[in-house]
This record gives sequence, structure tokens and C-alpha cells, in this order.
Amino acid sequence: MNTDRITGAGKELKGEVKKQTGDLTGNQDLKDEGRADKAEGKLDKVVGKVKDILKGDK
Repeated sequence: MNTDRITGAGKELKGEVKKQTGDLTGNQDLKDEGRADKAEGKLDKVVGKVKDILKGDK
């Protein structure tokens, strides 16, 4: 498993926590930052998956 996938999962989790915190506190900036982190994490996971496929790992 590629480290990009692990890093992406962490970023995605961090983003979800920020988004939920922004929802609870009414802080739109924090909510938006969480969404961006979550999207970046998803992208990292996809990149890692593609790298694994190209290497022949699944």
C-alpha cells in the first residue's frame, strides 16, 4: 500500500473533524477549510491507488 493512501486518509479524517467543528460552532471559514482538507485527502488516496496499480500492487 502506497503511503499517499495513508496520508490521504489522515487528511480526509482531519478535514471531516474541521468541517464538523465548523458546523457546530457556526464558523464558515473552518467548515470551508475542512472541506478543502477532505478533498485533498481524497485526491491523495486516488493518487496512491493509481501508483499501486502502476506498480502492480492492489
